[in-house]
Amino acid sequence: MNRQPSDSFPHPAGLRNALEALASREITATGLAEAALHRAQACKQSLNAFAAIDGARALQAAAESDRRYREGSQRPLEGLPIAIKDLIDTRDIETLYGSTACRGNVPAADADIVKILTDCGAIVIGKTTTHEFAWGVTTASPSFGDTLNPRDHTRIPGGSSGGAAAAIAHGAVMAGVGTDTGGSVRIPAALCGVVGFKPTLGTLSTRGVFPLAPTCDHVGLLGSQVDDVRVLAEAVGIRNSHADARLSPRLGIVRQIAPVPLSAEIASAFDGAVEILAQDFACEDLGGTRRFDAMFDTVFDAFAAIVLIEGGIEHLRRHEWDRIATHYNPETVDRLRRAQAMDLRAYAAAQQARREFTARLHAAMSAFDFLVLPTCPCTAPRRDAGTVSIGDWTGTVREALMTYTAPFNLAGFPAISIPLPSRNGGLPAALQIVARPGGDAALLRVAQQMESLLGTACGAPDLP
Repeated sequence: MNRQPSDSFPHPAGLRNALEALASREITATGLAEAALHRAQACKQSLNAFAAIDGARALQAAAESDRRYREGSQRPLEGLPIAIKDLIDTRDIETLYGSTACRGNVPAADADIVKILTDCGAIVIGKTTTHEFAWGVTTASPSFGDTLNPRDHTRIPGGSSGGAAAAIAHGAVMAGVGTDTGGSVRIPAALCGVVGFKPTLGTLSTRGVFPLAPTCDHVGLLGSQVDDVRVLAEAVGIRNSHADARLSPRLGIVRQIAPVPLSAEIASAFDGAVEILAQDFACEDLGGTRRFDAMFDTVFDAFAAIVLIEGGIEHLRRHEWDRIATHYNPETVDRLRRAQAMDLRAYAAAQQARREFTARLHAAMSAFDFLVLPTCPCTAPRRDAGTVSIGDWTGTVREALMTYTAPFNLAGFPAISIPLPSRNGGLPAALQIVARPGGDAALLRVAQQMESLLGTACGAPDLP
């Protein structure tokens, strides 16, 4: 087979189509890897979405995949190029965790999630950018430069897995691996117009992932469409069961989480989506009752306290303060100063609030199979924005972007963000779907069904 130049090599629409094309020998793994590397370099230059690109190792792995296809011994993900967030260890590839403090760190072993995927034949082409130690929602860096939103370079891609979402939206890869402690997969997916999935807490191993807040940390998957995420999820053991196939979903609609209202663009996109979904699903609006609305009252404060304290413990046990003050970014140093002022009583109170919220969420979902709500209440903020204003509300970018996602990290419920139909070329908006713990495969199945109904798979055209 004659290899095509990387800039003209066919880019299959989705991982499953790529696997079929590889198996039928329409394309080669080497050609697919070369094309991905070419696009990744372009993505690095235009969006600063890659912290490292490892062409030699990727091409070596692709040659092995081509051999396996010739012999008929291919594995489930054979020859598929993916990207790995720079918070996750990759053997023999420098892993900085988004910080200059970790220059020269070359892990001797892959993180568990990387080993599983590469053992299935996936090819790591590089490491995508992250906020320093994943402690932020913008993927901005005074040391390495900001990662840019592929839809508007004056805006953030979200974080902390912003590089992965930007790379997928750019077309460098069709899927990747990130982490999600308070929304760090779902937020950038929402702001960049791709899919981001956070499984049930503990479903995917975090061994080999630099911890932010261990009791909230999740490994997550991103893709250009839900089926791309499903391909990876199936390879790591998240598969449909017979019970999933018989599910007749009931949806609880959560339009708003106080105190952060929806912007006009998000409200319009979300309300339009609910109208479409109501034609195929039984939907009940859960807003407007004090009992339900009050369920989220203390959640964000509890989440913030847990992350501050657990993050402080992780860093202060690893490094002397002089090293932190000298090598960490000022934003992280400030957070660690505040962490030093926290005490055990604050942590205990936050964990009690967490237990109470989780119990209320379980009770609220007893009548529903899924909750549906916006992923973020606004579109991507500008890169220089310190605050966000929506109606009469003004708050930090962090509070604006995480209020709708962080509750499900505290509770450990699986959640996915899928794009909503864009209107007149506007910035991306997204729908978040939440399932009960253990319902990961059913969540992916219903997300793909909703994606089809909304017409957002593989980039639907703008709505009038």
